[in-house]
Amino acid sequence: MEILMAIIIGILFTCATYLMLSKSLLSIIIGTGLLSHGVHLLLLTMGGLKKGTAPLLGLHAAAYTDPLPQALILTAIVISFGVTSFFLVLAYRTYQELGTDNLEKLRGNKEYD
Repeated sequence: MEILMAIIIGILFTCATYLMLSKSLLSIIIGTGLLSHGVHLLLLTMGGLKKGTAPLLGLHAAAYTDPLPQALILTAIVISFGVTSFFLVLAYRTYQELGTDNLEKLRGNKEYD
């Protein structure tokens, strides 16, 4: 199962890197969202994929699942949602004010006009 998760994480990182290197502001925002999802899966995989055990059963339990990776992922999801919504509002206001989402035009390069 960990090998499948590693492949999925690699695909997400690859797609996120490709989108973040593009010239469109919206593609960069989608790329950061994909990158955050890849990090969430990476944290979950590094925490260990265990089946059928409860998070905490007491001090004398034979087997239990560590709840720390799930708590970290939940916190990261909330933070990435806030950052993504801020980026979307910022991109919308940029498009309203300047009429483009091309980063080369936003930098003021004359050859892309």
